[in-house]
Amino acid sequence: MDLDLTGKHFIITGGTRGIGRAIALAFADEGANVSICARDVGGVSEALQELRAKGIHAEGRALDVADEEELSTFIRDAANSRNRLDGIVANASALVSGFDAEDFDKAFRVDLMHTRNAAHAALPFLEKSKGSIIAISSISGSEDYGYDSVAYGTMKAALFFYMKSLARHVAPKGIRANVVSPGTTFFKGGYWDEVRLNNPKRYTDSIEFNPLGRMATPEEIANVVVFLVSNKASFVAGTNVVVDGTATQRIPN
Repeated sequence: MDLDLTGKHFIITGGTRGIGRAIALAFADEGANVSICARDVGGVSEALQELRAKGIHAEGRALDVADEEELSTFIRDAANSRNRLDGIVANASALVSGFDAEDFDKAFRVDLMHTRNAAHAALPFLEKSKGSIIAISSISGSEDYGYDSVAYGTMKAALFFYMKSLARHVAPKGIRANVVSPGTTFFKGGYWDEVRLNNPKRYTDSIEFNPLGRMATPEEIANVVVFLVSNKASFVAGTNVVVDGTATQRIPN
């Protein structure tokens, strides 16, 4: 399917590894130009090299997405450098597990506020392009899976409300806002790879919990994101798309 993304421009936060990198590469495969950010300078440089090898324009910056000024400046600079912005994917996460106040504060600033700040900075550009906003949440935002993931799940749940409200606010301007909630997703060096190495029983239990009997790949999540921002999904707005291989058991309202 031709998603008609050639020459368009998308920003991905946390775009150097895992799901974020897969999203950036999926856009590049569709002929779209991308801008990425992440904390690690080396990671940004490596990801840009792979992206540019696909023949598209790619740029990036190392920054802390919890810093609103840094993040907003990056988004404005990236949009102005291409003289357009067609979509933004707020993917960065603190991946914080725990009950402590500092866990909640870090998850709040990265998972929730970075999404709000990214959307706010991008809106003037997206209004011109009639573009899209995607927030990457998690099935942990809708079901309690334990393992002390309270801070993480709380902020991922907050994204559902924020993005629904945002979607209704920006829809009259021709902008669509949606959430994608991945289930367990495995990639080398990622969270579930660490669990595999350090807690094999939990890793095996997580696989067996899913009726499909496996975890997702980052590419499987990325494919959904890229479709959602395209005009092929032009009437999909204000929704949460769960990509979990039937792991969740709730019936959505």
